[in-house]
Amino acid sequence: MLGILLIAVFGAWAVMKRQTITEVATDLPQKISEKLERLWDVAQESLRDKKYLRAEKALLTILRVDERNATAYNRLGILYAKQQAFKDAIECFEIAQSLEPSASSLHNVGLIYYETKQYEKAALAFEQALAMENDLAARFVAYAKVQEKLGHIKKMIEALEEAVKLDASPQTINILADAYDRNGQTELAEKLHDKAKRMLTPERPQHIRQVRRVM
Repeated sequence: MLGILLIAVFGAWAVMKRQTITEVATDLPQKISEKLERLWDVAQESLRDKKYLRAEKALLTILRVDERNATAYNRLGILYAKQQAFKDAIECFEIAQSLEPSASSLHNVGLIYYETKQYEKAALAFEQALAMENDLAARFVAYAKVQEKLGHIKKMIEALEEAVKLDASPQTINILADAYDRNGQTELAEKLHDKAKRMLTPERPQHIRQVRRVM
């Protein structure tokens, strides 16, 4: 009788144990996900508040849990770039690029190379970024700056013209106008500067001007 009772109790405990393991296994991904979300919040908030050490710890913890997280490597690269740890920043961006190829990673690498005056490498990185994603004016502006440093004025102007096609804002138009001016295309530069100025100070409607004259 005692033997039967022991078997029964052991069997019940085994069932309870299996249920507990199943519940834990089901709950584990959710707990990890929640932890990662909290760490992301800490990293973002710390970056915004320039608390770089705290942000770095959060991002490194994320990478210990998820070592193939390209976004975390990108954020870590940005953090290192802000601290002018350019070698570490490039390494992070390159790892991110190898894990998940993106125009953003390449663009960030290009910016670091530009900052460290490695203009040939910067140009190559920007070209690769543009080959993947060419619908952002900022990419063409950055590429144009590198081409100017390399003395390639024609490529600089062509890049800025593409930027204006994508973003015909006064700021972008003025950048192109300044480039024309430096290249001796004074008349064209003046026209663009005038266009940008008119955009910043639009004319009042005709009927308003007429009312003012009557008054």
